[in-house]
Amino acid sequence: MVIHKNIFTASVGILLATCLAGSALAFQESPMLAEQVKAGKLPPVDQRLPEKPTVITAVEVGQYGGNWQRAFKGPGDRWGPTKLMEERVVKWSQNADGKLGLIPGYISSYSVSEDSREFTFTLLKGLKWSDGHPVTTEDVDFWYNDVFLNKDLLKSIDQTLAPRGKPMKLTVIDAQTFKVSFDEPYVYFLEILAKDSTGEPSLDRPSFIFPKHYLKQFNNKYATPEQLQAATAKFGVAKWQDLWGSKGAATAWWQNPDLPVITAWKIEKPAPADVVTMVRNPYYYAVDQAGNQLPYIDRISHRLFSDQEAFNLMVVQGQIDMQMRYVEPQDFTFYKENQSKGDYKVTRWTQAQTWSLVPNLNVKDDVLRALYETPDFRQALNVAIDRQTVNELVFSGLAEARQASPVTGSPNFDPELETHWAEFDPDKANQLLDKVGLAKRDSAGYRLRPDGKRLSIVVEMQHPNGPKTVEIIADNYKEVGIELLPRLIDRTQWDASRDNNDFQMQWYPFDRLSVVAADPRIMMGNDSYAHQYYVWYSTKGASGIEPPANHAIRRVFSDWDKAAKAASREEADAALTDLIKTFVTEGWVIGVVGEVPAISVVKTNFKNFRDGLIEDDTTRGEGLGQTQQMWMKK
Repeated sequence: MVIHKNIFTASVGILLATCLAGSALAFQESPMLAEQVKAGKLPPVDQRLPEKPTVITAVEVGQYGGNWQRAFKGPGDRWGPTKLMEERVVKWSQNADGKLGLIPGYISSYSVSEDSREFTFTLLKGLKWSDGHPVTTEDVDFWYNDVFLNKDLLKSIDQTLAPRGKPMKLTVIDAQTFKVSFDEPYVYFLEILAKDSTGEPSLDRPSFIFPKHYLKQFNNKYATPEQLQAATAKFGVAKWQDLWGSKGAATAWWQNPDLPVITAWKIEKPAPADVVTMVRNPYYYAVDQAGNQLPYIDRISHRLFSDQEAFNLMVVQGQIDMQMRYVEPQDFTFYKENQSKGDYKVTRWTQAQTWSLVPNLNVKDDVLRALYETPDFRQALNVAIDRQTVNELVFSGLAEARQASPVTGSPNFDPELETHWAEFDPDKANQLLDKVGLAKRDSAGYRLRPDGKRLSIVVEMQHPNGPKTVEIIADNYKEVGIELLPRLIDRTQWDASRDNNDFQMQWYPFDRLSVVAADPRIMMGNDSYAHQYYVWYSTKGASGIEPPANHAIRRVFSDWDKAAKAASREEADAALTDLIKTFVTEGWVIGVVGEVPAISVVKTNFKNFRDGLIEDDTTRGEGLGQTQQMWMKK
């Protein structure tokens, strides 16, 4: 076996060295925990930490305490809080030079075979769950055999964890060490783990480990049918499988305060409370460079809000200590003008996303689906949009007109793809629409579909910039004879529309455009423009909708299959490049503006928030800034 050489930076070696040095430190803890130790409710800090804790080098050694105030939009708005505290076996990190790299999470080391078929991981010795129970490979074996391979829980395994339909294999070596193997090389596996971990069924998705001592009571390999029935009654769900999943009553940390976790904080008061609170994990495995157990902040509270104006008022009144989520670029001037009043400053990261109109290629309307599948129609939808006006009027000129393609700085960036079909040319749009048989119009000037109905498209949106943006685009489309009907909905409806294949078009930030290899699924249609095609592909035809034999999305699927089994990174990168090119040039997603600053409001007493990082779902949002080392000056 050989130690994996990171493709971006050498940051792995640096962190490993600090892990090994950790045992020489004298450990300190939060006064909140020291009181519990004194009262006999907790063991001393050195007994709660691993033998050699991970050392996270803080920007500045901080102070303990404080309640980090944030805001959220309701029970469905769980990914914002989650990204503050996710744990992966390997994580993304961004160095001072701006380069992204992979660093170990709750492991002491990892290695990869020369042929990229075997990946060996060693857990930190003495790592504990938040209830003090040891984390060992028994938890790994439980995750693999009793959850991952349990068809009563997972009907199918995501193709990123089962390339070509062959699930990863697990071998437990000892109490701390385990090996994952594949039949063929899998050069992108670590990047995938850093982004999406080992997937469902959980919300935080801690790679490879589930707390067996707690969750076995909800698992059909251990609990009797009577015990499972009692658990469903206790949690108020219909069947025991509903206890599991990212929204599962038992396995979602966001809902279950009793669930043991390894994250820096754990849920204290769950939704649907008006103020959801998270409290520090007394067994968190990391310390700073001075030996202080992290995190510094004791609690995080999320106050419920209903609309953007209410959130902005909270910012100005100083009720937000640090937040990026819902701090919208269109309100940039407002935030800047009120910095003194709210006692905060505005900082900027770079968003690796493009705000886009996303048609549903699997829409239930046969006529509209046929139009979406016509390249000339897709090109017309693209070139009919005045992207510069959208940028100026909605995004304060902070964005750039671009296509949904890898962003500047991405290893997959291509300037030609960035501008593909992104020019504003309404004359060309009209010609293309006439060409595809949409020359007839009604009395209001709107084009008629082949079935004689008005060409109308309902676009759903749930982001604050949606109404104003779609108003501009609707005016653009009206000029070429297309009626765009805006529909503002909440996040719960939004998710249901996608889950049920019940939408015509949606407006949202098309992301994961930094390191495409870490999660190519959105470009492959997953939860996006062709979800039912993706389901067909990922289930090998067991469900979903089969694309036509000559459909270009089959090339996308084939290219990922090639990348997933490539013998070398060069071969994998070539296949991935072809995948990206097909996705962009087919124009399935209509990119409008991108590379928007991800702005945050940060109170003047909130410390160690790094500026200038990459904001992307791939790099796990605000979590890239290592929230454990952030602190609040008293």
